[in-house]
Amino acid sequence: MADVSLEEIKNEKVDLEKIPVDEVFEQLKCTRKGLTSEEGEKRLQIFGPNKLEEKQENKFLKFLGFMWNPLSWVMESAAIMAIVLANGGFIEENNAGNAAAALMANLAPQAKALRDGKWQEVEAAVLVPGDVISIKLGDIVPADARLLEGDPLKIDQAALTGESLPVTRSPGDEVFSGSTCKQGEIDAIVIATGVHTFFGKAAHLVDSTNNVGHFQQVLTSIGNFCICSIAVGVIIEIIGMYFIQHRQYRAGIDNLLVLLIGGIPIAMPTVLSVTMAIGSHRLSEQGAITKRMTAIEEMAGMDILCSDKTGTLTLNKLTVDKSLIEVFPTRMDANHLILLAARASRVENQDAIDASIVNMLSNPKEIIELCDLKGEVNKKAHKIIADFADRGLRSLAVAYQTIPEKNKESAGSEWEFVGLLPLFDPPRHDSAETIRRALELGVSVKMITGDQLAIGKETGRRLGMGTNMYPSSALLSDNNGSSMNIDELIEKADGFAGVFPEHKYEIVRRLQDRQHIVGMTGDGVNDAPALKKADIGIAVDDATDAARSASDIVLTQPGLSVIVSAVLTSRAIFQRMKNYTIYAVSITIRIVFGFLLVALIWKFDFSPFMVLIIAILNDGTIMTISTDRVKPSPVPDSWKLNEIFATGIVLGSYMAIMTVFFFWLAEDTDFFTNTFGVKSIRGSHEELTAALYLQVSIISQALIFVTRTRGWSFSYSERPGIWLVVAFLIAQLVATIIAVYAKWDFAGIAGIGWRWGGVIWLFTIVTYIPLDILKFLIRFALTGEAWENYLENKTAFTTKKDFGKGEREAQWAEAQRTLHGLKKTESPTAAAAADMHRYSNAV
Repeated sequence: MADVSLEEIKNEKVDLEKIPVDEVFEQLKCTRKGLTSEEGEKRLQIFGPNKLEEKQENKFLKFLGFMWNPLSWVMESAAIMAIVLANGGFIEENNAGNAAAALMANLAPQAKALRDGKWQEVEAAVLVPGDVISIKLGDIVPADARLLEGDPLKIDQAALTGESLPVTRSPGDEVFSGSTCKQGEIDAIVIATGVHTFFGKAAHLVDSTNNVGHFQQVLTSIGNFCICSIAVGVIIEIIGMYFIQHRQYRAGIDNLLVLLIGGIPIAMPTVLSVTMAIGSHRLSEQGAITKRMTAIEEMAGMDILCSDKTGTLTLNKLTVDKSLIEVFPTRMDANHLILLAARASRVENQDAIDASIVNMLSNPKEIIELCDLKGEVNKKAHKIIADFADRGLRSLAVAYQTIPEKNKESAGSEWEFVGLLPLFDPPRHDSAETIRRALELGVSVKMITGDQLAIGKETGRRLGMGTNMYPSSALLSDNNGSSMNIDELIEKADGFAGVFPEHKYEIVRRLQDRQHIVGMTGDGVNDAPALKKADIGIAVDDATDAARSASDIVLTQPGLSVIVSAVLTSRAIFQRMKNYTIYAVSITIRIVFGFLLVALIWKFDFSPFMVLIIAILNDGTIMTISTDRVKPSPVPDSWKLNEIFATGIVLGSYMAIMTVFFFWLAEDTDFFTNTFGVKSIRGSHEELTAALYLQVSIISQALIFVTRTRGWSFSYSERPGIWLVVAFLIAQLVATIIAVYAKWDFAGIAGIGWRWGGVIWLFTIVTYIPLDILKFLIRFALTGEAWENYLENKTAFTTKKDFGKGEREAQWAEAQRTLHGLKKTESPTAAAAADMHRYSNAV
């Protein structure tokens, strides 16, 4: 092999993990006698210290990031609201801690190295590739290294893989920084330090991940749309007023202010943030603490959940599978076999296998040799062991002998082979049901485990999540034994086994590249990079500090069952936000083009003060939408901006036309006078202002009842929350009183009386009805599903009576069960129905 420089070694040009150990010494230009102190110092300059770089985050920029949206740029009031919200979010996330710091807490501070021909204790940070180190029982491996001559080690890699059982490492094998020696003592040569170690790469992945939230992108897009709409209206109005109508400069300013004040949805950041804050509180009551509020809307769209196995889907506690126990003597049964095994146990031993039944006897092969099994019995025992191994079960053999004299020094009778015990880390009691319900809600669950492939498949089989799993080697190249490329394989696989932190991170990244919203659950240090990278990182109960720090949501109850509750609640919260954004976009279009046409056609100057009153009453009232009763989607939901903008444009344009039509009837005709016997207000600027104000106020706020439903807005099954109705009635009562009685010269408004008020209410109710029809037509034009959704009631409800009974949801769920090899079900179980009732979001 060609000689390479230490710089090339640093840049990982040579795979020191694979080449023979003698070549490792050759490439690192060192000997088994270790390095001199002088050589160690030189290499420290080349390779850098054996510690992880801690990313220093500019907290001031992090603080300003919470205000980075167009609506906050435009209005000072929105900026003030954003500052208040940013302060809360900043404190919350800053207190959460640094994930990389939590990772570094697992690194060894000291190491024993061979320097200047003698063993000495050194700081782990000064180790360099080429150092010879000693590893013994209880030591944390200080750097990635290759083992030299000696007996095999038992290494606990829980910090890297999350698996509790130690693995055996023989001379020539590599050991990774952050793992712990559980048995044995041996020398090793360091091959990677600092950020170049497996552990270092994991910490680097955590620090380098900086996702831009979907919520921030959507808020920016909606803000840009509203601002562009206002800009178009302002430009048209300026051209019309000043270049065509030749109006005085001061006369046109009020009309421009009307567009700016009424068109900008200044309450949007506040309404959406309050909605998420209230939702976050509800999630905390259900056992899910939200560290990043925007994770709520991302969870509503989550379609893939990547879950760690050990400690998350399973109990992380080895247990004897009684149903598979093999008893050899016909005179004994399974209970007798367990009793004999327990009698051979040592209570004080804390080995993971021993703890499963308080210390069984020994390795099956050793027991078979001890009992001198022959012939068919020997073949049977080996076949059972092989069958257990194929299913990912560990075998433990039990034998006993009789000592007639009851003296330990006696030779005793021959050892009799009693049987084999299968050991398995059992699934949590609620894992299978949680996965089934997740599939029914449109969330595909993938197992990502550091354990062996056979164990992963057996766990998947028991949980009903499929056995289409692959080893981590399948992620390394497209030549993975499958006709699919890596991206397709990851997308269709039920899980992966034998993975390290980098693999988990890569799985999440590739799924995100394929436009999936990915959730990741985990509890260990090994999960931190993937938790940070995922759209929704979920740290389960009893997770390590590193996992909690890297996550967005922390569960306070064991298992994953709370995630289903969180998904349903998140979808309900998301639906409220989506309803409001359609409303806000519609109001922008309606204000801008309604008042634009009135100003240009009739040269009518509406008072900016009255628009401000409309904004205060409507935006203040609309805050109650954060507790509105809604129907969460039965499948992952997302921001469909095309639908939002199209709906907003059509509904807003219709309301603008109705306002223009109303103004024409009031100003240019005697329709209302002749039909209802009210006094004429033609030519009365102050009274026309009052009438126009009331019509705009009522129809604008009533629009929320249209945008909040998928069906008819007056349908009882989709009735609004009581607080929304009460707030609407109070706000419009105030608006009506203003229009009826006000005599404000500074605002150019004069009262029109109760009869006119009643006429305007009647006109508004009549023109309100077509809004539902327009909503259906828009949805049908975009998806072709509007009438099907309404007539067949396909959306999921939040009540015990209705949730999950839609045919569309049932068909989708059946397709998911078929895909994952689950049994066909006719209807939701009573337990599932009870769960759905418990997750009701009705006020």
